[in-house]
Amino acid sequence: MKCDLITPNVIDAEAHSNLKDHIWLCCFTRSLLAPAVVKGKNGGSVMISCKYNPVYRNNTKYWCKGKMYELCKIVVKTPRNRPNQRITIADDKDAGVIIVTMTSLTKNDAGQYWCVISTSGRNVHAGVKLLISRAGIPTGTLKKTLKKLHQIRWWETLRWIMFIILLCCFASTHIAVWKMNTVLKMCRHQPTDSHLYS
Repeated sequence: MKCDLITPNVIDAEAHSNLKDHIWLCCFTRSLLAPAVVKGKNGGSVMISCKYNPVYRNNTKYWCKGKMYELCKIVVKTPRNRPNQRITIADDKDAGVIIVTMTSLTKNDAGQYWCVISTSGRNVHAGVKLLISRAGIPTGTLKKTLKKLHQIRWWETLRWIMFIILLCCFASTHIAVWKMNTVLKMCRHQPTDSHLYS
């Protein structure tokens, strides 16, 4: 954008104010500030704020994803927010801030995003890289998990001990019955005294 300024030697207060506004508009019309990198956790949520120049208050804003801005795919858009259960966009016109909220993050959400302001000429855009890390296990949950694992392992050990005891009891009973049957057979086949002296 070209900005031609003619500055007189003497400027009254009103002209000075108008000149400042003109300089500000020329130099910052294209400004859009966004965090270069945003980190989130798997299953968590993030809120990204993109600060824009008030002159774009009534322009359409959108949030798109893609390695290159020219090829990015629109995710959500103002003023009519596209239906998306996890990602929303809001435009705070008074503060001049685009607010994008992403919830229930997954590893597939990681990548390059763009805050974009639609204009009659070249759109204004700023890149935001979203990194997703694995969520850590809370200390309380970790303790409960370890306790449960300990109980499971203890029960498995006890179950094997009981199985071995039952197996031993079964084997002992089987041996005892076998011995009794053997003795009974021997008694049946043993000759009596009457047969010996007849």
